[in-house]
Amino acid sequence: MEAGPLQALPIVLALELSPGGSPLRLSLERDEAAELAALIAQDLHALVPQVAQARLALAGALFDAVELLRPGFPVWATLDELARRVPRGQLENVVAFGSHANRMPAQPLEPDPTYADGPMRLLPLSVLAPDSIADELAGQLEVELVGRGEAGAHTADWLMRTLGIRLEHARYLSRNDLLALTCVQYENVNLAPLWQLLEAALLTPYREETALSARGLALRYTAGAVWIQSPAQWLAAQTGDAAERGHAFAGAMFELRQYAALLHAHGLALVLDATAGIDPAHGDGWLAETVAVADATYEAPTLFAHEAAGLGIVAVTVAQRGHAGRARVLAHAYPLRPAALGPLIAAFSNRFGASSDLHALGRIVLDESGSLSAPATALH
Repeated sequence: MEAGPLQALPIVLALELSPGGSPLRLSLERDEAAELAALIAQDLHALVPQVAQARLALAGALFDAVELLRPGFPVWATLDELARRVPRGQLENVVAFGSHANRMPAQPLEPDPTYADGPMRLLPLSVLAPDSIADELAGQLEVELVGRGEAGAHTADWLMRTLGIRLEHARYLSRNDLLALTCVQYENVNLAPLWQLLEAALLTPYREETALSARGLALRYTAGAVWIQSPAQWLAAQTGDAAERGHAFAGAMFELRQYAALLHAHGLALVLDATAGIDPAHGDGWLAETVAVADATYEAPTLFAHEAAGLGIVAVTVAQRGHAGRARVLAHAYPLRPAALGPLIAAFSNRFGASSDLHALGRIVLDESGSLSAPATALH
């Protein structure tokens, strides 16, 4: 390999598991990683002989796509950094990083068991090429891997024996191939707007990107986070009777929870967009917006839970009992996962000096204008 600066060309070995199968573990030990790296080097040399002029690095760990496709690509960045530190000459310029005492050499190379149940597992690889051949080699990898990148029989057999799995396919992909594959997967489940924002965060993080969800929620990527329109404001702009509006709101909250879960998995924060009249806040798994301050001339604030079939509590409204039995809304909050409800209630109780008792409504309650509200209850 030539001396001088090296460019990192990221690729993966994608393992499509047979139905019902799962690997015995998520990482390989050091010696195992070295064995696998040698087999992979043979495969890649057969596909693109010029790879012999570069350094091949392997992270001996199995990831889901959401773990690899995060802003800054931290798994590949860590792999590249570790590989550059290794003196030339080890394993014919093939370097591998595996676990020791059940720990990988750096935290970003530790797979998260949360995402271990997917049908495809990904082993990250990096080809570190001299500047003089990097562009040409990158082009060859893009063409050859997508066209004939199936892993060799020895490599596939080694993986099945070592990990205790059966494979439908094992093939090499460039990172661009993985991006394209993930894009198609999200488009197929009606999440193209999510991918639009995620792609911006991954590839052009310095640019702002806007999108509309399938339900019409306005979304905006900027400064490393995704900002979303207030669900209450979105609801206020809808049409139809109370039942139609309530059904639409439940659908929007289901969609919002999907977005929140996937953005979190990809390492992106989801926050409420600050617009006129709204003071946004967020916690671990919930979003909130304050629209008014408590008024001492009204009764103490009370917490009300809006519910939807199949979704449970979709929103929590803080309201005071007002004049002539009207509800005076102070804030709304949106639990994005069940475990967030307790912390959300605690935060609202503290913020508004309200009892932590949550009054279940059994439905989504709207006022006469169709906006998210609380029951009109006469003053005692």
